[in-house]
Amino acid sequence: MKEEIIIAGFGGQGVLSMGKILAYSGLMEDKEITWMPSYGPEQRGGTANVTVILSDERISSPILNAYDTAVVLNQQSLDRFESKVKPGGVLIYDSYGIHNPPTRKDIRVYCINAMEASFEMKNSKSFNMLILGALLKIKPVVTIENVLRGLKKTLPERHWHTLPQNEEALRRGMTLVKE
Repeated sequence: MKEEIIIAGFGGQGVLSMGKILAYSGLMEDKEITWMPSYGPEQRGGTANVTVILSDERISSPILNAYDTAVVLNQQSLDRFESKVKPGGVLIYDSYGIHNPPTRKDIRVYCINAMEASFEMKNSKSFNMLILGALLKIKPVVTIENVLRGLKKTLPERHWHTLPQNEEALRRGMTLVKE
């Protein structure tokens, strides 16, 4: 098993955090992993993306030109990465902020209304966990138990009280998947 993932959006949407949590989760499952973030100096509000590779075998390079899965959270990221999803691959997007939806027919496309769900949950910070839950429903590359362990590893101890809300958002995100 080898899964090459790009997660892209605005800084502040939890893009890099999702990648880091996936990477830690993969480590906990004894997978080979790479986590390669990319962001500008404006980080919050500027564009950010992270490439995560999870594999059962050694990874030769963290540099990719095409992805098995792309998670895009803004129009700029969709415009940049839609064409880089491998034929037969998966593109996941949140409709909030996307004005021109994906058009490719040779990939599976999922619209996840995570922003709307975060409003319903009255917790805007749950957005990235909703998206991550949807990703895991579509591509179960790691277990939710290890995601929760990875989340605890990445969160400072002062934020551990949010773990139950994050678990709720992950599980809710799994229910948002519609092709």
